[in-house]
Amino acid sequence: MKKFWNETAETMPEETIRVLQLAKLKETVAWVYEKVPFYRAKFEEQGVAPEDIQSLEDLPRLPFTIKSDLRENYPFGLFAVPPQECVRIHASSGTTGKPITGGYTRDDMAQWGECMARTFWAAGVRPSDICQNAYNMGLFTGGLGFLIGTETLGATLVPSGSGQTERQIILIQDFKTTVIYSTPSYALTIAEKAAELGVNLRDTSLRIGVFGAEPWSEEMRREIEDRLGIVAMESYGLTEMGGPGVAFSCSEKKGLHINEDYFIAEVIDPVTEEPLPLGEEGELVLTAIQRRAMPLIRYRVRDLTRLYREPCACGRTLLKMDRVAARSDDMLIVNGVNLYPSQIESILLEIPEVSPQYVIIVSKRGYLDRLAIDVEARKEIYDLGKEKLKEIEVKIQSRIKGIIGLSAHVRIVPYKVIERSEGKAKRVIDQRR
Repeated sequence: MKKFWNETAETMPEETIRVLQLAKLKETVAWVYEKVPFYRAKFEEQGVAPEDIQSLEDLPRLPFTIKSDLRENYPFGLFAVPPQECVRIHASSGTTGKPITGGYTRDDMAQWGECMARTFWAAGVRPSDICQNAYNMGLFTGGLGFLIGTETLGATLVPSGSGQTERQIILIQDFKTTVIYSTPSYALTIAEKAAELGVNLRDTSLRIGVFGAEPWSEEMRREIEDRLGIVAMESYGLTEMGGPGVAFSCSEKKGLHINEDYFIAEVIDPVTEEPLPLGEEGELVLTAIQRRAMPLIRYRVRDLTRLYREPCACGRTLLKMDRVAARSDDMLIVNGVNLYPSQIESILLEIPEVSPQYVIIVSKRGYLDRLAIDVEARKEIYDLGKEKLKEIEVKIQSRIKGIIGLSAHVRIVPYKVIERSEGKAKRVIDQRR
């Protein structure tokens, strides 16, 4: 059995990767300069022309692309081909404004399938597997990205879609599902419903889960693995880069390999916007170097990570990035202290008496911010009474104060009070806005 989906691409020497990236970068820069008026204007404003890009070190000369650029050019202003030449158009939910659109030529679709097939192969998925796709199968890129990757690899797909959680469990049992795809938070919702129904998912055929679409902590990964009895792997991506498949975890589960033949990754200081060297944490910036319908140049992702190139025991030579635990635009400033939801999640998942269902509420009391956290007790714990719940609340408050340096009002709430997620979980309510 082969070790890699695409051994040539996944084990290229660094110098070979750099030569390929430069050639594709030059093509892409010339392509968007010719085809996308937005980029031609941005390049001219920056005082740079396609012929100025002669090495990868010239990449910082190119302008950034940011999310508002996509919204201001909605729906097709950043397309490099007419919409009629696209075989598919996806879009984000648009919950915070106009949606982000993404077009795909037939070649773009083939590239997407290739990137996702690498993701699945590295996760241990094989053509003999039955894969249940519990992602939304609509405009959101996740569901159909996982579909095309499974079809490219040659495994069997069950397009269950998100929701109808009891049916998900019935399908797992009846179809002998071996691989599950979903957001991490929905995987926990499935596990919770299975426990209510008296179904032990550890006794089913499930062996692998491939998750993405939201930041998740290492503690949550372990929780998912324990509850479902699987190996939990990750697919990283974003609508702006074509969806999932930008980077993926391997058997070592130490960081994510970036598909460098399709994407150039940088990390910058989010304040100064200056590039940072390998190994330093900052904001991820991605350039798509093979897409034709909508290649983005130096797109500021807002995810915080670090990049590093080191030998991986899996044999892949692709550049690695840390798993994303936080986004720069998810950061809360509470009484002058920077706080990421993932920090709270990590603390809560260390407390055995509570479940991974929580909501962070930030409000204003006079001139001061107030941090409150509602977290569910595990079903058997809540019935132990007020004294036990108070003890748990004090323990969590003490941990948050000691680790993060903030005072928090923690409230233990009954099982099933917090709304369950079928997609991306909403963990923060900021009432100051």
